[in-house]
Amino acid sequence: MKITVIGAGAVGATTADNIARRNFAEEVVLLDIKEGFAEGKAQDMMQTSALLGFDTKIKGVTNDYLQTAGSSIAVITSGIPRKPGMTREELIGTNANIVKEVVQNLIKHSPDITILIVSNPMDTMTYLALKASGLPKNRIIGMGGALDSSRFKYQIATKLNASPADLNAIVIGGHGDTTMIPLINKATWNSIPVKNFLTEEEKTEIVHKTMVGGATLTALIGTSAWYAPGAAAAAMVESIALDQNKLFTASVYLEGEFGQEDICIGVPVILNKNGWDKIVPLDLDAEESAKFEDSAQAVRKMNQVLKDNNII
Repeated sequence: MKITVIGAGAVGATTADNIARRNFAEEVVLLDIKEGFAEGKAQDMMQTSALLGFDTKIKGVTNDYLQTAGSSIAVITSGIPRKPGMTREELIGTNANIVKEVVQNLIKHSPDITILIVSNPMDTMTYLALKASGLPKNRIIGMGGALDSSRFKYQIATKLNASPADLNAIVIGGHGDTTMIPLINKATWNSIPVKNFLTEEEKTEIVHKTMVGGATLTALIGTSAWYAPGAAAAAMVESIALDQNKLFTASVYLEGEFGQEDICIGVPVILNKNGWDKIVPLDLDAEESAKFEDSAQAVRKMNQVLKDNNII
């Protein structure tokens, strides 16, 4: 199986590295527009294979989409990263044209491809990829919810001094500081509700820290995070490639589910060889439902920028 990662920056390279280490792909193609950049990153990663024990071949290429031909899955990380003080909305104008061109080039050489979007603003770029590609909706997936849910588990685990592996906790809604919805009252610690162990103040703190998790890291390191996004993307690719039927929160196209139409937004889905196979319903309470509606409206506002600028 061939997997392509577009963008050899920190997120793209980390995604490719994680995929190679998991050793389920025959080849990973890492593509970037900067001359020699992907080639250098690929060679560096390949020089770890003897030390780490993986057989996946990593190939770096400069803007040559012919080398991606026959890819089963592609991960799009290209676009400018978010800088301190920059909102995801401000990224739309620049990144939309990049993502649209990338999607069209990928499909030209791999018409049966499944595409995972990492580029920000992620929900809007996922919507753009779907509209620009003409692919079936189940083959366009946004990564954000998987990352947000992992950050949510980290915050809960830190507060409870628990193992993140013992936690089940998801974040739904838009992949944004004000649009994501950490479902704290549905989170469990080995089937026991985590709310049983937390005060209301602690719950509020966990939710807040989860929602600003990306911005917190951007402020600390001066650019967007890459380790957790790369790991999240690789885990989702593996579930699709190996037909694992794992449940992730992902941004997918809704046609009536959760009361929403014509939008890509984070909801629980099963990922397997079909891409996203089915949406898993949730019994949301009145407050959670209201927050989801508000989140959807915020995502639609960003999507409108695409239409206003004739990008779709």
